[in-house]
Amino acid sequence: MTITAGTYALDAAHTTIGFVARHAMITKVRGNFNEFEGTLTVGENIADSAATATVKTASIDTKNADRDAHVKGEDFFDVEKFPEMTFTATKFDVNEAGEGTVTGDLTIKGTTKSVDFKVDEAGVAEDPFGNTRLGFEAKTSINRLDFGIDFNAPLKTGGVLVSEEIKIELEVSAIKQ
Repeated sequence: MTITAGTYALDAAHTTIGFVARHAMITKVRGNFNEFEGTLTVGENIADSAATATVKTASIDTKNADRDAHVKGEDFFDVEKFPEMTFTATKFDVNEAGEGTVTGDLTIKGTTKSVDFKVDEAGVAEDPFGNTRLGFEAKTSINRLDFGIDFNAPLKTGGVLVSEEIKIELEVSAIKQ
């Protein structure tokens, strides 16, 4: 099935909005956001498509309650003051196979920066319930300092506790409306 024009809503039960950060410069910590919504409107020409997403920052889950509480606080996301982060696509450079780049404005803690997501895979399938689903994977990296997330602690062995580079990884399933 090829990607068809229309509006697709993110399926939260089958979508992962995740991230990876280095911890103590020796390991990777992975986390997800569990509450989000978004839409993708595919144009007749993919370049004419649009996408928006809103993520609840308090829904962060790194599988460690103490770390999650710290990351929700003022040192990182400050979820009381900034309860959401958003993404609005500004350009689609994606081929008919669904591979390419989606550029957009990412807003975290009131700061907006342009980011490029590399879309690695995309496809369309009809599920057993008759829904048309659009699926894709996308990745980007950001510098968290660019968004005012500047907490850190030096290590005795050199380096810092938390990497500046954060990898964002999306695994998306969206249902045609």
